[in-house]
Amino acid sequence: MSSKLGSAASGSLSSGAVVGKSTGKQLLFRTTFRNAIYEALKKRGWKETEGDDWDLHWTEREWMSEVFDTIHLSPGQRVNHYRNQRELCRKDLMVKNLKRHKRQLQKDNNEDAENYSFWPLTYVLPGDYALFVEEFKKYPTSFWIMKPVGRAQGKGIFLFKHLKEIAKWKSDSRYNADNKDAETYVVQRYIANPYLVSGRKFDIRIYALVTSYNPLTVWLHRSGFSRFSSTRYSNNAATMSDTTMHLTNVAIQKKSDTYDSETGGKWNIRDLKLYLMSRYGVATVDRLYNEMQQVVMRSLFSVQNIMMNDKHCFELYGFDVLFDDSFKVYVIEVNASPSMSANTPEDMELKVGLLSDVFDIIDLEGNMQGNELRVGGFDLIHKGIPINPSPNRMYTTNLGCDIPAEHIARSSEPSVGSATNGGTPKAEETKKKKAGVGARPAFGAG
Repeated sequence: MSSKLGSAASGSLSSGAVVGKSTGKQLLFRTTFRNAIYEALKKRGWKETEGDDWDLHWTEREWMSEVFDTIHLSPGQRVNHYRNQRELCRKDLMVKNLKRHKRQLQKDNNEDAENYSFWPLTYVLPGDYALFVEEFKKYPTSFWIMKPVGRAQGKGIFLFKHLKEIAKWKSDSRYNADNKDAETYVVQRYIANPYLVSGRKFDIRIYALVTSYNPLTVWLHRSGFSRFSSTRYSNNAATMSDTTMHLTNVAIQKKSDTYDSETGGKWNIRDLKLYLMSRYGVATVDRLYNEMQQVVMRSLFSVQNIMMNDKHCFELYGFDVLFDDSFKVYVIEVNASPSMSANTPEDMELKVGLLSDVFDIIDLEGNMQGNELRVGGFDLIHKGIPINPSPNRMYTTNLGCDIPAEHIARSSEPSVGSATNGGTPKAEETKKKKAGVGARPAFGAG
């Protein structure tokens, strides 16, 4: 049996007081954010509080390290981070854990070890500087990119080709590994052959919700977006300083004279999927999107055994991935606090809907039965074991598929995994025709 929780916009909106399943009282939230997070919470009919009587606290990462361990939470209270979320979301720790997990798989003779090659060659500076120099010498024609591990929105990132180009960074006090205030950087071999659309570089934001690390329980959202650069791409050394060409962060792109404020430089990943299918066929693009899903799962596997699982915690991750001109997928970084600010009405609609689906799954109201396979745009893809799509499905992943109007699909339904869970081949073909498959995004001259 399927059910719909409320309005068509989010599937869970209600009017009047909304009570919690554990307290029987009006649901309360606490947050300092005033973006899509706040809008989604208010639309549910929950009330804001500044006290500690909240049912849901959507908080900053710093609160987890400074406050979480000092307070006692009631059984029904939920917070949007795990205590040590930085193990996956800080650039240096992410790579460390991916490498460690790959070594363990190799030690166990697990054939999946060969699939752990989805991040660029990476070193952590200043500690690995000598190792980096040795590797640097092996690739004299390569470009490299430097990223501070603790910053966001493209701040502090720069590209280089010659060691002399980082002389200023080297001479700074932060290069001294003995300096306790030294700022840690990662240096990575730059992916110089990204796949381009209309001559522009882009990356892809994918949303994954983890409600437990024991058992590992993962929901993957069908929607997401590609972020495009506003400048046509070139891997000529003379362009290395052009951040609007090489970095797709919205904060960077907004500074460009060619930034498209109407689209925000974004394209829904479903439209990207349909565009790619028109050029390469369904099977090739399905493999590509499935590989993106597998990269998400393998990243989570790498930290599963070291995360501090807590029944009060959940995490909405924003995975940033890209693929090169041979369709090899790379994870660039993982965000524990993906931006919920919107730069277009469509962006706000996507994010409010996404968050409403998150709150449905967290289920403070007590509407869920426990056998849900899909809630809104989220598909359950792992719960201790992989949740495989129906063999009658056209695709091996629902990433980039349309979100059905029916808000919930449950495991007791015979239609789960087919039309209800993503569409039949005929239905998808109709959608492609309506969407104008083959059209390029409107990012200027193609």
